[in-house]
Amino acid sequence: MSINQLCGKRVLIRVDFNVPISGKKILDDFRIRASLPIIQKLLKIGSQVFLITHLEKDGLIPHLDQVAKHIQKTLDIPVRFLKGEITPHPRLFSERIIIFDNIRLNKGEKKNDMLFAKRLARWGDYYINDAFAVCHREHASVVGVPKFLPGETGPLVNKEIKELSRAFNPQTPFLFILGGKKFSTKEPLVAKFLKIADTIFIGGALANTFLYQRGLQIGKSVVDQNSIPKEILYHKNLLFPSDVVVLRAKRKIIVSINGVELDDVIYDAGPKTLLSLSGLLKKSKFILWNGTLGLCEKGFCDGTKALAIAIGKSKAYSIVGGGDTVAAIRELKLEKNFDFISTGGGAMLEFLAKGTLPGIEAIKKRK
Repeated sequence: MSINQLCGKRVLIRVDFNVPISGKKILDDFRIRASLPIIQKLLKIGSQVFLITHLEKDGLIPHLDQVAKHIQKTLDIPVRFLKGEITPHPRLFSERIIIFDNIRLNKGEKKNDMLFAKRLARWGDYYINDAFAVCHREHASVVGVPKFLPGETGPLVNKEIKELSRAFNPQTPFLFILGGKKFSTKEPLVAKFLKIADTIFIGGALANTFLYQRGLQIGKSVVDQNSIPKEILYHKNLLFPSDVVVLRAKRKIIVSINGVELDDVIYDAGPKTLLSLSGLLKKSKFILWNGTLGLCEKGFCDGTKALAIAIGKSKAYSIVGGGDTVAAIRELKLEKNFDFISTGGGAMLEFLAKGTLPGIEAIKKRK
């Protein structure tokens, strides 16, 4: 359907406003601003917009009062906030923007309950999924609602698909930088890109698992107990830190990867590692990065900062994603160093591994 045909229609938009909040303050509205273009476009043509989102903080599911107030202030337009669970009977409102409360307050959301999806669909005439970061979730607001309403993917999701798809047929040399923790969630991704990328640098806590299973001493560092297949573990295209920052007797020190002691905890990549990466970055034409090199939330962010700066100096086309990684880059104010910043974490990794996501497929099947 042409966007202009939605004039006077009620449009349900699944957005991802899962933003960091402290007290009554939104600390970073990057994800909110990412979906403003489609909201503003619909308002301009005369649609009534219903926003659906979730927010989780420390395992809790808070109400979205602050998000609603932030939207009202940002767009300078009255916003109706519907607190609590979604009622089965839609109501009429004079406001042009209506925000449902945290969708995960409804038990049917995560279960992808079709009765709940149908209830939600009753509130709209058309559905737009503009929440790439949750497209890997088989939840009612992502894959259930499209069964009951005509719809499409929004500009943010379309942009994510276009940009991330560059990695499937990239310019070479192609450097993939991968951090994070669990190898089990990244095995399909690593296996796939060992056939595509010229080099995959494994960093962060993920590197600990590789190094440990290669027989190196990693002290008391975090490891994933899942076994890594030998054809991946010893692949010639893998690169690991040559030196690291460890916490030893409550002091930060830099040691070679062979100098880690029994009581050490690895928290970041060292300067020699970054020097080696900088050399690769200068030669690369395409760079894909997901996962910090250190535990930034505990102050070990020097490696991540140095990498972001080095990527900014590279002439390669660069894409970065991952919740912690993007948060660190934004805090360091280094967003301009990248050609594209993905809003997805798990969704980005799954899309790269599979080439599609449940939320995208749900729209395609409806069409």
